[in-house]
Amino acid sequence: MSTLEIKNLHVSVETAEGPKEILRGVNLTIKSGEIHAIMGPNGSGKSTLSYAIAGHPAYEITEGEILLDGENIVEMSADERARAGIFLAMQYPVEVAGVTVSNFLRTAKTAVDGQAPKLREWVKNLKQAMSDLKVDDSFAARDVNVGFSGGEKKRLEILQMEMLSPKFAVLDETDSGLDVDALRLVSEGVNRVQQNTNNGVLLITHYTRILNHIKPDYVHVFVDGRLAESGGPELADQLEAEGYEKYES
Repeated sequence: MSTLEIKNLHVSVETAEGPKEILRGVNLTIKSGEIHAIMGPNGSGKSTLSYAIAGHPAYEITEGEILLDGENIVEMSADERARAGIFLAMQYPVEVAGVTVSNFLRTAKTAVDGQAPKLREWVKNLKQAMSDLKVDDSFAARDVNVGFSGGEKKRLEILQMEMLSPKFAVLDETDSGLDVDALRLVSEGVNRVQQNTNNGVLLITHYTRILNHIKPDYVHVFVDGRLAESGGPELADQLEAEGYEKYES
């Protein structure tokens, strides 16, 4: 059983006018096996929270703590956090020309585990994961995200999560730009990893459609850099019907 605990988190980013505070005291605890959904309007700081957890250097933590199993990871670099068990599926995955998906995944797995996986077992597991995500075998030989469709990029993010088996996965608008079939495949991948590894999931989204496939234990409303309300899955339905106006006034 692992715990990711965010305490009084304040985060700023540098702008042309100087530092701008985005997160204003976020408190949130996620445990192994739990799925937490964060919903909120554009510009409320949801993506900033994901980057702050993952260790993006452009986001300065000015106050507060991020505790992974009781250890404050705020001073850790992004790669150190990944080795510790934090995974971020990005809203806009980047292209990495000259690096194949297969090499990228095996290098990442080696870095996270501290040793290279046994080749025969690795190839078997990778082929199975790709098959589950309805990805062709040729996918492994392509350069990372180069020429990928939106759906392929998102499936690669979930393939990474499946192969790396993190303690906690932060999914930043993984549903954006996906058609119905791609959304179902990506959601099935998230559910499969969560069930097989009992990891914790922080799912950031605007819409309830992905929550029809990935059932959250908790739903949080994020407004103006803070958690405005928390509840069960029924809160998502309320937000879909009523919007965020009452939280923004």
